[in-house]
Amino acid sequence: MLNRRILRVKAFQTLYAYQQCKYSNANLAQDFIKESFMPDLNTMEIQDRGQLKKEAERCVTLFLKNLDKDELIAANENSEKIRHTAIKAIDLYHKYNQKDREFLKNNMLTAVENIPGLYLFAISMLLGFGTHVRKEKAKKRILEDQPIIQPPSVYNLGNNKVLEIIAANHSFKRECLRFQVDLEDLEQEIKEWYRELVKPQEDYQKYMHTENPTFEQDKEVLQSILKKVLFKSEAPLSFFQDRDLNWSENKPIVRSLASKVLKNLTGNEESSDEILPELALNWEEDKEFFQNIFNLTITSDQDFSTLIAEKAKNWDVERIALTDRVILIMALTEMVNFPSIPTKVTINEYIDISKTYSTPKSKQFVNGILDTLSKELTDSGKIRKSGRGLIDNK
Repeated sequence: MLNRRILRVKAFQTLYAYQQCKYSNANLAQDFIKESFMPDLNTMEIQDRGQLKKEAERCVTLFLKNLDKDELIAANENSEKIRHTAIKAIDLYHKYNQKDREFLKNNMLTAVENIPGLYLFAISMLLGFGTHVRKEKAKKRILEDQPIIQPPSVYNLGNNKVLEIIAANHSFKRECLRFQVDLEDLEQEIKEWYRELVKPQEDYQKYMHTENPTFEQDKEVLQSILKKVLFKSEAPLSFFQDRDLNWSENKPIVRSLASKVLKNLTGNEESSDEILPELALNWEEDKEFFQNIFNLTITSDQDFSTLIAEKAKNWDVERIALTDRVILIMALTEMVNFPSIPTKVTINEYIDISKTYSTPKSKQFVNGILDTLSKELTDSGKIRKSGRGLIDNK
């Protein structure tokens, strides 16, 4: 299931992508400036190319000095064209940033909310294997009333009681429609995966030769197929990778949710509609946290970058690894804006992110900066904890 740690990682990745977009947008704006000072090919007047190039360079310098300013500061610039072009470039830069910000935020949220569709596909594949076995059983009958030569136990999956409950469940059908989970285009793959991956599997072979398997045995074989086939074999994994760009990170979540569907069934669910697990224990609350940490980190960027620069001795804030900058600003944003989350919890979470996603020395650097700034911000009253957050440093 989703938890706050996973959401922090996904927000961090999106914020990192946003910073990359900002760099690209700054380059696009500078290209606009350079184009504005290119010689005009439609005029017969003599144009000083060298002078135009110098003016373009002055305009770029002015643009870079005012990227994050509310008003243009150009005390030493007398050229109206340079001032006007810089203003247009800054406006263009911010428009590009706003467009990218909205796109990334929406994509970040949509990608998470679409995770259930992936585990529904996994469960549907199990149903597909059961359907295939039933069809194979029917094909073995040469005539309608002729008995099957092979023992009935060989076709156990076709009569799997767990699959019967899932297939008849209204919430499962409803969610499959909602997430557009349909195996119609996978019919051939289901046959091949069953023949090449499921059938030879040791656990399945044992199940095939078990007469009258119990409900628990029905569950166990499905768990085995999930774990050892669908989430381990190259062909099924390729299917999921094609549907989810973040599959390598989402795989454990999807596997856990799919397994939870089976694990929670007891055989008495015929009268119960709700057999599907929640994406998170409290998704609406986690969703709010997810969106807020993204938005607030962006709005806090300039202020916290200044604080980080003051504490990162012998380091230019622009020379600090971008991953570290994003991690530090996220952590400070969380400390200041989420009073119920203890400061120690926040520091530990972002140190863990730095271990996985940043440089080898990032752990010590991030820990040192956050430890120092958290104490200063607490002493100044900018970090105030309530509820669970009060157990902060005790």
